[in-house]
Amino acid sequence: MSFFCNFQSDRCPGPINGNPLNGLCEKVCIEAQKVFDACMQQSQLTDIVLNISNLTPANPTYPLTFISAKSTTQTGVISNLLIEPLSERPHSARVKCDVTIPVSVAYTDANGVEGVATSSITVSKDVILNIPSASIMPYSVNSVVSLVSTLGRYTAENQFTIDCCVSIILKIVMEVELLIPSYGYTPIPPCQEYTEEVCAGFFELPMYPEQ
Repeated sequence: MSFFCNFQSDRCPGPINGNPLNGLCEKVCIEAQKVFDACMQQSQLTDIVLNISNLTPANPTYPLTFISAKSTTQTGVISNLLIEPLSERPHSARVKCDVTIPVSVAYTDANGVEGVATSSITVSKDVILNIPSASIMPYSVNSVVSLVSTLGRYTAENQFTIDCCVSIILKIVMEVELLIPSYGYTPIPPCQEYTEEVCAGFFELPMYPEQ
């Protein structure tokens, strides 16, 4: 069983049926990351140079043939951050930064041996986001990233040039304590073990054929 697999309870995640106030029992204080604003930009980048390292297995036979590249984490590394409040737009600011995306590259060497290596690309962003008013607790800028590529070529030793699809979400966030309504603790259902039903379908057959 799981929350969404044959588990009947009015205190588990899922669609709300009936009156949503039914079952509310307390106000709870939770520690959470509040998102004050966010925006996403998706783009196709061409002729991006990837300098690869940490080749596995080591000492491949050159030249290499590009297979694919993809981001290895959903969290980008932000650097060169500059936040400039906009006087003409209250609570808004110009947010400039560089977002570095860690990348894993798959390839084959001249002998057809498959290998992987690491690299990264850095994308510059210049956007407008809403920022919270002055407070004791500071806010920060986070990024969520995704990169994928199936088109590339080997252009120099340990270097590929690729075309890729990149998605970057920038968020203004702050660690806060929120007071929210609660239905109480969630009951945790037992797990349903996965088993291959080898005889499924066979046991459902009738004992004898229809006459």
